Amino acid sequence: MPVIGFLGSTSAEMSAKSLEAFRKGLRETGYVEGRNVAIEFRWTGGREDRIPELAADLIRRQVAVIAAPVSTAGALAAKAATASIPIVFGTGSDPVALGLVASLNRPGGNATGVKTLNVELAAKRLGLLRELAPQATRFVALVAPNAALTDAIIKDVHASVPTLGVPVEILYAGNSDRDIVAAFASLSQKPGTALLVTVDPLFSNRRALIVTLAARHALPTVYYSREFAEIGGLISYGTNSNNIRDLVGIYTGRVLNGEKPADLPVAQPTKFEMVINLSNAKALAIDVPPTLLALADEVIE
Repeated sequence: MPVIGFLGSTSAEMSAKSLEAFRKGLRETGYVEGRNVAIEFRWTGGREDRIPELAADLIRRQVAVIAAPVSTAGALAAKAATASIPIVFGTGSDPVALGLVASLNRPGGNATGVKTLNVELAAKRLGLLRELAPQATRFVALVAPNAALTDAIIKDVHASVPTLGVPVEILYAGNSDRDIVAAFASLSQKPGTALLVTVDPLFSNRRALIVTLAARHALPTVYYSREFAEIGGLISYGTNSNNIRDLVGIYTGRVLNGEKPADLPVAQPTKFEMVINLSNAKALAIDVPPTLLALADEVIE
């Protein structure tokens, strides 16, 4: 029975829906966990510093393929540690620039996967935020200290400024809950602030804390994943995360079936979804424009 090494950036409890999507992708290629494939899970629990150690452990166990559906750092650690074991990744950054693949169409090495396009959507998210909060006089992007994503995120945020028409400040959040609480406290000191939470596993791991703090400080906030809006965040816009995990599962199954990562083009989903939480909008005294309500894939009452 082949063994898949799974590198997760959160925990099994927080990733239940994502895991089901990954398993669904595997089933589409003929693999069912426990029947004809085994999965060795390694979870960071939000601690990026543990990734090299976890990747090395999977390599020592000689797994058939390493899947890192939502961990750019995991894919990079695996790539640095092995040139022979196939790697299937999901990343919001450019995998060519990161050195994961030689090109999107012809990866050329032992890695392939899915590029989510989530990082490149800062301009769209900020535009939505301005529609929802036209009275905002200050826009801030909350950025995590993540070497794998930060440069690309900041570049995209700055590129959105001409379209937005106002500058966007960069606010770095630390790795701890205390750092994030302090970052939000600093935001509340200036009235008229609207917030963009940028893409990072750190924020996904702490989404309940972040949504709570945004509500406490009455900050209109746009997020990159529907999981934030589902628990009370104002609005989210991005790729469907479960679709990404599904695709990573399909690619993992295809590799187990004998296809080589070098020949599997990096997939790029083209469907994006918008979720609006009306309860949060009402709490912030925001009247959501009918045009946005009509465009939303889901409106949470």
